Amino acid sequence: MSEENLPNQNKRKKLLSLVAVIVIIGAIIYAVWALFLNHSEETDNAYVDADTAQVNSMVSGQIIKVLVEDTQTVHTGDVLVQIDDRDAKIAVAQAEADLAKVQRGFTQTQANSKSLSSQIYASDDAITSQRAQVTKAQADVQKAQADFKRRADLSASGAISKEELSTAQNALNTAKANLDLAQAGLSQAMSQQKVAQSNLAANEALIQGTTQHSTPDVLAAQAKLDQAKLNLERTIIRAPVDGVITNRTAQIGQTVTPSSSLMLVVPLNKLYVNANFKESQLEKVRVGQKVTLTSDLYGSGVVYHGKVVGFSGGTGASFALIPAQNATGNWIKVVQRLPVRVELDSKELQQHPLRVGLSMTAKVDLASP
Repeated sequence: MSEENLPNQNKRKKLLSLVAVIVIIGAIIYAVWALFLNHSEETDNAYVDADTAQVNSMVSGQIIKVLVEDTQTVHTGDVLVQIDDRDAKIAVAQAEADLAKVQRGFTQTQANSKSLSSQIYASDDAITSQRAQVTKAQADVQKAQADFKRRADLSASGAISKEELSTAQNALNTAKANLDLAQAGLSQAMSQQKVAQSNLAANEALIQGTTQHSTPDVLAAQAKLDQAKLNLERTIIRAPVDGVITNRTAQIGQTVTPSSSLMLVVPLNKLYVNANFKESQLEKVRVGQKVTLTSDLYGSGVVYHGKVVGFSGGTGASFALIPAQNATGNWIKVVQRLPVRVELDSKELQQHPLRVGLSMTAKVDLASP
């Protein structure tokens, strides 16, 4: 080897040694980072969201008052909209009248049962009286028959006149007619008793085992009254949750029907963040891990604390209106993002309020339980 090439070889060796040292140092740094420092995943593809409360009309009618505006803060129970309640009040009055009518009918049915029971007791006396009349009529017939037979025998010997015999015959006929009349009266009294007993049984079937408050007709009328009162209450629409009014469409004079959407209430104290992490970032992300977040609204000076509460059932692309169909020959793989829901601290939200749709940066602590 010539002396001229010796310096070049030394330089090459030094350069290779330097590269080797750099590679070793890089490997050591990566190992330290992977083993000790790689305990978080971060994304700036995160946005504030909330389960908004939709305010709908539950009854039909015309809006006469709208008491809130967009961006207005409301509390649970605050009156938002009032619907004309005159028809609802009439319906309540009608239902109250129907209930009173049914209750009166039940009372009348009870009274009818008592009246029918009295009729049955009275019919027993009538039957006894008719039987006595039948017995008397039978005795009268027997006496008239005996009188007629005796006179008929005497008439044959000429001892009595034909007129006297005719009188005896008429008396016998009258006695028989009275017997038929008495027997008919007895049958009629017994039939009337059976009718009264049937009516009593039918009447008792309507009220047996019930009271004025538990009979089916009263319960049905009471249910209609309760529904009418509920519809009257629903003419005043109140805020279902604490929050801020948005998307208000209700206007005075507008005629609404059940399910008509009037506005939304955004519960600002129950906001959460949907953080869209790349699929390659989710290997170690678990439910319950702590998350620190910052918003573009307040900057890095305000830090929110939350925790992972769940993962979406699919990527954003899979639930798009027109999902991607990668069936072409020039298909290029695109890294997908999965929404991860992060629950925020309500106290921090009260101190620094957020709004739905604001951008956030979320950092998950993988070392947290």
